[in-house]
Amino acid sequence: MAPRGHGQYCGVATAVELVGERWAILIIRDLLVGTRRYSDLKRGLPKVPTNILATRLKELQEAGVVRRVPIAKCGPAYELTDYGRALEPIILALGRWGFASMGEPADGDVVTADSLTVALRAAFRPTSAPEATYEMRVGEARLLVTVTDGRLTVADLGTAWVAEHDARSEVVIMAGPRIREVIAGTLTPADALAEGAVEVLEGDPGLLERFAATFRIDPPVAPAR
Repeated sequence: MAPRGHGQYCGVATAVELVGERWAILIIRDLLVGTRRYSDLKRGLPKVPTNILATRLKELQEAGVVRRVPIAKCGPAYELTDYGRALEPIILALGRWGFASMGEPADGDVVTADSLTVALRAAFRPTSAPEATYEMRVGEARLLVTVTDGRLTVADLGTAWVAEHDARSEVVIMAGPRIREVIAGTLTPADALAEGAVEVLEGDPGLLERFAATFRIDPPVAPAR
């Protein structure tokens, strides 16, 4: 990909030239969850213009970050190369850093299965993670979240794989935007339940305490607004 004219012989400048264009990081975020078709990416990024999505995908391919792959009966799709997957800890760190400034959602803001998956990865604390299986519902996103032996597995409950295996959870948690307060530690699970910020639809409400210990982000001090 042609350099974008920063005029800096610097790794940070090069990184910005490769993945710093608008929407590029969010495309990479979704591809960190798995291989996606063009239509999947468009569905997960509903506000991206189609021409911009096509341009970003082409640029990321030229940069060696993304590649096209065939999927049986589904046509071409996109996945990260090893070079692109090396961005995972950077994307997760960006998510933790941005967490401090999220505030309330604007009208039209959405939570997707992929964005929620990456958020949970960013907040996951392996050393504080007792084994559990949660079903998480935030907006239209529904995930099966499994913690086993200090490892996190997240599956989209809308996929055929999960349906075929009849996966079951110990607790079904439905949450709105204030789940971020639980993850930040500024709202206790008990208060979240009492105030209706989080609902437990099935299972033991006490498991929300386990969830809060497993998924936690202590954000840096955000700038005053």
